[in-house]
Amino acid sequence: MAHALWEKQWGVVVAAGGCVYILIAVGAVMMFVGFLGCYGAIQESQCLLGTFFACLVILFACEVAAGILGFMNKDKISKDLITFYDSVHDKGASYTNPDERKGANAVLKVFHETLSCCGKGGFNTVIDKLITEDCPSRVKMTEGCHSKIKELFSEKIYLIGIAALIVAVIMIFEMIFSMVLCCGIRNSPVY
Repeated sequence: MAHALWEKQWGVVVAAGGCVYILIAVGAVMMFVGFLGCYGAIQESQCLLGTFFACLVILFACEVAAGILGFMNKDKISKDLITFYDSVHDKGASYTNPDERKGANAVLKVFHETLSCCGKGGFNTVIDKLITEDCPSRVKMTEGCHSKIKELFSEKIYLIGIAALIVAVIMIFEMIFSMVLCCGIRNSPVY
């Protein structure tokens, strides 16, 4: 059943295993874009600064599109995240060897520490006690991760929005400064 669930929820699988590769790819793209901006400013190259500006515009558009889609589908994302948590939790519970359970515990530990929760619906079953050995000590043992995930996407969505807004403002300033620098290079006399 868990295998069929993994195949069915492709987006959740990407969040689980492919997330690291996506973050590495995004980091590489951002490094390349940053290199274009820095090298273009050092060399006073309009072409490189124009490419830097175009990349920033594309990244900004992708960020806005992802934010809108995420906000419109926040309930589905919340359900998918709960499904992913349950599948990792159940898969970890099925392992009898502590070394095999280590990977599931690492994923669950991220949930537990980030959301200050423990277990599916609370820390009350034998399976939860086996799986959630790494629960943070500051968590009340009655707080389940299902309710915390729902709360994050329903009541605290403004925090995600504020973070996205701050990143958007920074990107707007980057675009303004790169275009001002590009125009300044074009209007400067050649020595």
